[in-house]
Amino acid sequence: MSTPMKASVSTDLTAGLLDTVLASLEDSKAEDLVTLDIAGKSSLADHMVIVSGRSHRHVGAIADHLQRDLKTAGHGNATVEGQTTCDWVLIDAGDVIVHIFRPEVRGFYNLEKMWAPEEDDAPQYIG
Repeated sequence: MSTPMKASVSTDLTAGLLDTVLASLEDSKAEDLVTLDIAGKSSLADHMVIVSGRSHRHVGAIADHLQRDLKTAGHGNATVEGQTTCDWVLIDAGDVIVHIFRPEVRGFYNLEKMWAPEEDDAPQYIG
């Protein structure tokens, strides 16, 4: 009987975490926001959020603001990588992973294409 309740609580916590992330990114004026549901593709997280900042400074400010908002909302300290250069900052908040890019770097890595849902009629490479 407790298993469904745990699943529901976990889903609610993930939804609250995602809402906090999206609100923070909007407040920081992050650009070109994309949210991907990766629950069935990876055990790393349930959601991946990808955004752009206009410059190194903007990317760093978005990351700082998001870290503060996560902590204030009770989601603890997130793991952060890349904040020294601010070309690409990754924030791992548990069930939500956030990538904050400068536009040139985002275009180069093109994570949206890598993690986007596959189309049913797209050819599948097996090999």
